[in-house]
Amino acid sequence: MTFRGFVAVDIPPTPALTTFAAELQAASRGLKLVALEQLHLTLKFLGNTEEGLVPEIVSVMRTACSGIPPFTVRVRGTGAFPDFSRMSVVWVGLQGAEPLARIADALETGLEPLGFSVERRPWKAHVTIARVKGRQDLDRVRRLIESHASDEFGARAVDSVHLKKSVLTPHGPVYSVVESVRLHDG
Repeated sequence: MTFRGFVAVDIPPTPALTTFAAELQAASRGLKLVALEQLHLTLKFLGNTEEGLVPEIVSVMRTACSGIPPFTVRVRGTGAFPDFSRMSVVWVGLQGAEPLARIADALETGLEPLGFSVERRPWKAHVTIARVKGRQDLDRVRRLIESHASDEFGARAVDSVHLKKSVLTPHGPVYSVVESVRLHDG
């Protein structure tokens, strides 16, 4: 059996993030917001994942997290991928995410021998808050993103990394945790 997998860190919504999401929703019907309880930062997208590989994936996750103690990131700033003229994703950024960049790099290297292709684009610490599904009212969305470009949306303690399963439904993806690896000094 396979499942659609990814490795991520949960980013629970803050009141400021909830307000920003509501502003985005009001700005354009062309946006599909991510369910706030499912906000996360993806460290490595795996795609179709054999259930039998889970122990090896978790082993790679443990190695990638080894020696990285729990830390705090600040949710700060907004933007769009690939750029404002061709928006497909609206995101909020993270400051203090250097340990996550180290984990993401180690996951790329460690998971490649298991058959997971290396991501060609550079990893960027971001949390997808909405996807662009239509073109209407995107100028309003751009102005909103620009007006929040340096806002701080709160802080988040990072103490674990999760292997997650994504099940696509008509109402959007539903994520569940398959396994977790806790961060610690040792």
